[in-house]
Amino acid sequence: MTDHAVVIAGGGPTGLMLAGELALAGVDVAIVERRASQDLPGSRAGGLHSRTIEVLDQRGIADRFLSEGQVVQVAAFAGTRFDISDFPTRHPYTLGLWQNHIERILAGWVGELAVTVYRGREVTGFAQDDTGVDVALSDGQSLRALYLAGCDGGRSVVRKAAGIEFPGWDPTTSSLLAEVEMTEEPELGMRRDASGIHSLGKVEYEIRDGEVVYNEGGTVRVMVTEPHVGTTSEPTVRDLSEGLIAVYGTDYGIHSPTWITRFTDMTRQAAAYRDRRILLAGDAAHVHSPVGGQGLNTGVQDAVNLGWKLAQVVHQTAPEILLDTYHAERHPVAARVLRNTMAQVALMRADDRTEALRDTVSELLSMDEPRKRFAAMMSGLDIHYDLGEGHPLLGRRMPDLDVVTPGGTVRVFTLLHDAQPVLLNLGKPWGLDISPGADRMLAIDAEYAGDWELPALGQVTAPAAVLIRPDGYVAWVGDGRDIGLPDALTTWFGSR
Repeated sequence: MTDHAVVIAGGGPTGLMLAGELALAGVDVAIVERRASQDLPGSRAGGLHSRTIEVLDQRGIADRFLSEGQVVQVAAFAGTRFDISDFPTRHPYTLGLWQNHIERILAGWVGELAVTVYRGREVTGFAQDDTGVDVALSDGQSLRALYLAGCDGGRSVVRKAAGIEFPGWDPTTSSLLAEVEMTEEPELGMRRDASGIHSLGKVEYEIRDGEVVYNEGGTVRVMVTEPHVGTTSEPTVRDLSEGLIAVYGTDYGIHSPTWITRFTDMTRQAAAYRDRRILLAGDAAHVHSPVGGQGLNTGVQDAVNLGWKLAQVVHQTAPEILLDTYHAERHPVAARVLRNTMAQVALMRADDRTEALRDTVSELLSMDEPRKRFAAMMSGLDIHYDLGEGHPLLGRRMPDLDVVTPGGTVRVFTLLHDAQPVLLNLGKPWGLDISPGADRMLAIDAEYAGDWELPALGQVTAPAAVLIRPDGYVAWVGDGRDIGLPDALTTWFGSR
């Protein structure tokens, strides 16, 4: 039996991000992934929202994604697009990049770190006790870990084996998604009719003078709404052909599918993100309609919230109760995503009354204040963890300011590259009591003369000091005194 501090079931975006976070903290972490390689047939999900790009920027790897993706203004709610170019962030946009590329880039980063990957096998079960977890694998082997993280998707074996309930709502709509070749040139674009929303688009394209230009031939990405909900069999080329004929009157001679999958608007959330030594993240913890492109982003941010907390508990620098804050903070975030995706699905129905409602909502969202609020929600920039009363920064993302330090001007996100907490003293130098955890954080005197602005909220009062968690959220705000700082340090980073 091989020992690791943490075993992660699933090597998708959430599992990879969690592994990277733990490895940065010096934790012995292993991924168990059923695929023999990181290759993912087809493009699957796509798009990184603004806050997720910021999270990657906090680790110094955002440029890897930006160099391959397409910067676009496509944050949207029920089809109403938002322009967030005026938002106070270095990344006021969505990055168009398919999941297979996102995974490949994340895997490249993880490959540079000390992460063990067991490929071609799956977690089939586990037994946990007071000191650890015995993890059973599909090849008959087993691993021993202090903690097991289930990042193994909506049908999570880990969640089911833990007996964690997955309440929610059954699907009301079902769609086929595929990448295929076609002998005829298809009618590209989106179509909405009484049966639902359908679209045809080329996988490969060029951007010329700001316009999308498709070449003839090549792989076509197909989405077609099915007439019935509840089919459980694996989708086939025949299913796809029948769906296309029903909508377009032809299947365009489809052949040579790269992959075909089915998705629904089933909406469920794990009742608990933790059961003692078992933790859930990503689709294992929440599933919903893909409308708005929030699933992958929510999972990656789950991982960043959990990683530094789990690392401290493993290293015994913080008590195990710190892990309870993972559920307390991330469960409400995903619950909000579930609600907004259900609202969007309802607004995108094709009957006349819903069309009228959607037009009304679209008109409201064109107004500046609603636009800012909904765009901040969809982009993840308005996330607010409830850390109590205080300055508007408390519990919110720290802006990526250019601060002046004794060593020169530096970006705040650069200070977070090593996933360590940062204490920024932005006022007059004074003796802050940082004895709890002083050896595990970066404490810097800095100056910043510009405005402090938060998405949707606008300008806020400049703080005298801020304590920034490794995930980029503000844990304490100072007013020139260190009142509350020792308690914040102990709460988040332990007493020794």
